[in-house]
Amino acid sequence: MDAGGTDRSHDDRGESGGIRTALTGLTTRGRSFLAAGIAAAVCAYVLGQSDLLRVGLLLSVLPLVCATVLYRTRYRVAGSRRLSPERVPAGSEARVHLRVDNVSRMPTGLLMLQDRVPYVLGPRPRFVLDRVEPGGRREVSYRVRSDLRGRYPLGPLQLRLTDPFGLCELTRSFSTYDTLTVIPRVEALPPVRLSGEAKGYGEGRQRTLALAGDDDVIPRGYRYGDDLRRVHWRSTARYGELMVRREEQPQRARCTVLLDTRGVAYEGAGPDSPFEWAVSGAASVLVHMLERGFSVRLLTDTGNSVPGEGADGFAGASQGTADAAGLMMDTLAVIDHSDGTSLSPAYDLLRGGNEGLLVAFFGDLDEEQAAVAARMRQRSGGAVAFVLDSAAWTREPADVPGPLDRSEERLRMLREAGWTAVSVPYGATLEELWRLADRERTAVAAATGGEGTR
Repeated sequence: MDAGGTDRSHDDRGESGGIRTALTGLTTRGRSFLAAGIAAAVCAYVLGQSDLLRVGLLLSVLPLVCATVLYRTRYRVAGSRRLSPERVPAGSEARVHLRVDNVSRMPTGLLMLQDRVPYVLGPRPRFVLDRVEPGGRREVSYRVRSDLRGRYPLGPLQLRLTDPFGLCELTRSFSTYDTLTVIPRVEALPPVRLSGEAKGYGEGRQRTLALAGDDDVIPRGYRYGDDLRRVHWRSTARYGELMVRREEQPQRARCTVLLDTRGVAYEGAGPDSPFEWAVSGAASVLVHMLERGFSVRLLTDTGNSVPGEGADGFAGASQGTADAAGLMMDTLAVIDHSDGTSLSPAYDLLRGGNEGLLVAFFGDLDEEQAAVAARMRQRSGGAVAFVLDSAAWTREPADVPGPLDRSEERLRMLREAGWTAVSVPYGATLEELWRLADRERTAVAAATGGEGTR
C-alpha cells in the first residue's frame, strides 16, 4: 500500500514568523557560532581590536545566513511508504520501504529522513540522504517488529533539511501515514477428525435437497447434457420450455470458535499471558477450519462476531477464504478483555444443535459459568474446549492445590456434559493439545461404542 505526500521546504507565513522559524532551527553548532561571534564582537569593542571584530562578525553572520538561505530554499519533495507485508504475525518482522522524489527543478541539499513509529516497533529510523538531483529518487528501507498484537500507525514521514556546515536544521512533515497490523501467531494444526465433524466434514458431508417437496421445486431451464430423468414435466408444461430439477446442494460444514475475553477470567499480561495464548489458539483454529472448507464463525463471550460475516460465518475453500481470514485476523489483532462476567450472551446466540463443531477457549470458570458452558454442548454437533487456568500459569502448581482441584472439577463438569475438554498447561502448544483432544474423543467413542477416527 502506497501512501504519499508532497511538502514544500518553504513557509508562506509573515516575515517575523519566518525569522523566528529560521532561528529556532539553529543547531548546537549554529548557536555556538552565534554566541562566540557575539562574544568576540563585544571583546573587540572593549579591547579596540578591529581584527577580532571581523572574526566576531563572521562567526555571528554565518549561522544567520545559513538559516535564512535554508528557510527560503524553494524545492518540492514527494515521499511515499510501502509496507511488506501490511499484516504480520506477532514476533515476525515487516519491512517498510520509503521513497523520496525530488519533483522540483533544482537539486536538494543534505536531507535527513526519519519516520515516526511507535516505541513497541523499535527505535525511530533515520537516514541521511545526500544531494538529490532534479527529478531524482532515493529509496531506503527499515524493519519493524512487535511481540504484541495491535494496529500501529507509521508516520508521518519527516524531512530534516540542513545546510552544508550543519549550523541549521529545519523539519518538514508529510501528512500521510500507514497502519501496520500485527495479528496473533498462528500454529499449523494437524488434520484430525474431532467430534461434531461428521455432520459435514470431508467425505462424510451430508447432502440435503435444495427443495422440500415436488410442489416446492424451483426448476431451471434445460441445459445440454442434463439427465432427462430430472425433467420436471409440470414446470415444462407451465413455462412452455423444457425445465429440470435443480441438483442436490451440499450442506457446508460449520464451525464456531468461541473466545472467552472476560477480564475476570485471566491473570497476567504480555506475550506469554494466558489470554494471548487463547487469542493465538482461536486464530489458529479459524485459519485451520477455513482451509478445510468449513463455514467459520468467530464469537466472543459478549456475543460479538466479526463485522461483515454472514449468518453462517465465512465460507472456507473459496476465492474469498484469504479475505475472510484477513478480516478475522484483523478483529483478533485488536481484541481485548471485555467487562462482562458471564458467558450467557454467547450461549443465547448459539442456535440449537445447528452450530456443527464448537471450539471454545475458556479462561477461569467458576461453578456458575462452568454450568453455562456445559449447556452450550446441547447447541452444537460437537464441542471441544481448551480451558486455561490462570493460577497454573502464574504460580507453581505445588503452591495452589486448591485452584488446581477446582480446575479439575470444572473440566469434569464439561466432560459430563459431552465436551471434549482439555486443560492448557503453561508452555503447551496448541498442536499437541489438538492431537490430545482427538485422542480423548477417540477414547470416549471407543468406550461408548461410537464412531472412531478415519
